[in-house]
Amino acid sequence: MTRERTLAPPIGVIDLLKSLETTEQRRRGLALLGEEDRDAIDRAWDAWAHEGQLAPRRTESGGDWSTWVIKAGRGFGKTLAGAQWITGLVAAHEAVALRIALVGATIDDARRVMVEGNSGLLEVAGPLVADWTPSRFRLRFTTGAEATLFSGANPHLLRGPEHHYAWCDELAKWDRAQECWDMLQLGLRLAGPDGCGPRCIVTTTPRSGSVLNAIMDEPDTVVTGGSTHLNPHLPASWKARIERLYAGTRLGRQEIDGEVLPDAAGALWTVELLERCRVLRDASSTSSAAPQDERGISLSAHPEEGLRSSPVDAARGVAQGERLEGPSRRIIAVDPPARDGTCGIVACAREGQGAEAIAHVLADHSVTNRTPEGWAAAVAAAARAHGTVDVVAEDNQGGKMIGAILHTADPGLRVKAVHAHAGKTARAEPVAHLFEAGRAFLHGKMPELEAQLLGMIAGGGYEGPGPSPDRADAMVWGLTELMLGVRREPKVWRV
Repeated sequence: MTRERTLAPPIGVIDLLKSLETTEQRRRGLALLGEEDRDAIDRAWDAWAHEGQLAPRRTESGGDWSTWVIKAGRGFGKTLAGAQWITGLVAAHEAVALRIALVGATIDDARRVMVEGNSGLLEVAGPLVADWTPSRFRLRFTTGAEATLFSGANPHLLRGPEHHYAWCDELAKWDRAQECWDMLQLGLRLAGPDGCGPRCIVTTTPRSGSVLNAIMDEPDTVVTGGSTHLNPHLPASWKARIERLYAGTRLGRQEIDGEVLPDAAGALWTVELLERCRVLRDASSTSSAAPQDERGISLSAHPEEGLRSSPVDAARGVAQGERLEGPSRRIIAVDPPARDGTCGIVACAREGQGAEAIAHVLADHSVTNRTPEGWAAAVAAAARAHGTVDVVAEDNQGGKMIGAILHTADPGLRVKAVHAHAGKTARAEPVAHLFEAGRAFLHGKMPELEAQLLGMIAGGGYEGPGPSPDRADAMVWGLTELMLGVRREPKVWRV
């Protein structure tokens, strides 16, 4: 005889599951429960959410809030909190056809993370979802509510639509953050059915920038969040590994501890400078990632394809959306590892000649913990991907052996040796001036490389992640070769 269960499990069951030390233990505990009990636990979000994941009631001054920013480290549970907030609004207002904006860094990010991801709306809202139409970027709910996907790179798509609520994910990554935020706010004007005004949640890993800082400074904004370590559901082994790798670094404080860090005093590159010198990817692209081979090397032979014109193009008479002319020279710059660390491998190019030349940082192909044969193969693969045989490599860590190793991977490479006499930051200063002058640009986002650039201090040392700025050093060698020239007779290794 089957006994029908009508009550949700006591809250003690949730507390017991939360007290278990490992993800596997919690998974086994859930498996022992019946389907109705598991569903009840899923619905008990308020009981098992950790600190910073629950919507605030009021601002610090006691007023109503308009924007809730969850600023937290990787793995904190920001996406789940956002999906749960949207699901709760839909469930609480069954009689209202809510209009909701879902804005990701790209349309593809919004789809993969906010809707289809493990913590996305399809998983969290479950039975409340009526239909999902990816081709129309639209998610409908059984209550009549409708959520539409938008991209943080396309402000014009946010011009016009009206919304009750909005969920903005990874705002710190948006290519056109200020414009998209402004258009969203102008359309976020439908009064909330709960008596409050329109509201927006921002879930983001922090990164210093004027837009996010300004949002958090607004009097009707509430900020919650915290460290990655606050999430008890993450594997302990993963937490231990990222702590070992990044604890105490600027990258760790930002990506793990969830801090918004100001630019380092005296930094050669700042967040504002990097954003100003970034060539944006075409918003119509469904993915920002290029195809890769089995070693993780980009196979795009023309990485600058699908890119919009950069800010400097307007001054040079290039219309917005028009593709840049082909670069006159491409080069792969290499900073070999001292032992088995990271081999900096950065693809660079020059467009034009003389004082009118413009430098492009096309891609970061750096690899870590490879044998000499392994990183040499990565250099050769990068050269093939960018259609060049020219390589510039620092020889401080191996002398002529560097050329021999690279020629083992590809005998056709033209390898030029460069030797470091000055310190890394001293060599980097003239290259930083190229960015400041609007003569050097980054193609897309390169988080590891950019984190190292932010740690290069003028007249001082290095304060970025890791013991050495290998990726940044490679980029500096590449742009120095292309744009600044070398006064001595170059050495060229041939076989």
